[in-house]
Amino acid sequence: MSTDWENKFRLWTKKPSDTEEAMCENAERMIRDAIRNDDELSKINIEIFAQGSYSNNTNVKQNSDVDICIRYMDSYFCDFPNGKNKSDFGFVDSKYTFSNFKDDVERALINKFGTAGVTKGNKAFDVHSNTYRVDADVVACFEHRRYNGNGQNYLSGTEFRSEDGTEIINWPKQHYENGVRKNTDTNRRYKKVVRILKRLNVDMQDDGIEVSHKIPSFLIECLIWNTPNHIITNTNYVDTIKNTLVFLYQNTTEFEKCSEWREVSELKYLFRSSQPWNFEDVNKFTVGAWNYIGY
Repeated sequence: MSTDWENKFRLWTKKPSDTEEAMCENAERMIRDAIRNDDELSKINIEIFAQGSYSNNTNVKQNSDVDICIRYMDSYFCDFPNGKNKSDFGFVDSKYTFSNFKDDVERALINKFGTAGVTKGNKAFDVHSNTYRVDADVVACFEHRRYNGNGQNYLSGTEFRSEDGTEIINWPKQHYENGVRKNTDTNRRYKKVVRILKRLNVDMQDDGIEVSHKIPSFLIECLIWNTPNHIITNTNYVDTIKNTLVFLYQNTTEFEKCSEWREVSELKYLFRSSQPWNFEDVNKFTVGAWNYIGY
């Protein structure tokens, strides 16, 4: 390997610069202000929190935008135990619909950033960047509750409807907590290895390697989550990345080997029909990354 990959990998483990972090914080603060200063939204029960790679401390320089969740907590979507429905729990439909809430969030953002500063996408509102803040994706959602068998307890996540009508459920807080635990269990190597593979993927994309375009940042984080801890705690990063790629390649040659893999939250399967990616593309990516590095 003519490139000093060990040194490059070590550089890639670092977080974005203080200036970039400050611009992320500015975007988050201004979005919070937009919601809290809105006459209608300020009166209802809302949680506002960062999610994604920025919140999970796995963002890299080339992808340091911010994902912000605006979650309404007085209405919720539910998953019920088998054979149960909302009437069994005494639930009734809310008069304040998800569509109402999304419209209110859009109004608040436009009042803060102007019509030109906000674009409504299929899943999120894009609050555009400037010299003071980074680009931000703002998702309006309701709480999602996954109830247990007796209906007394539930897991709390997020759920929203995209513009094309797709129901999307996520578990950002469980993702965050599990990531922190794995990072601790791997002597703080987990998030560093995630950053390395994210940066590697960006470089592969810049060099026109097709397989890299099918591997989103979130998927990379989940792939390292499913990699055994002992593989990502090697003494040098060249061996760590080599052994990680070998593990991922060997376990994505057929579906049965990775069928039980899950997202970092452990609450969604990683390779099922509902996901926008597949294990075959991951397998091709590992080969492309191996060749790109020159192992």
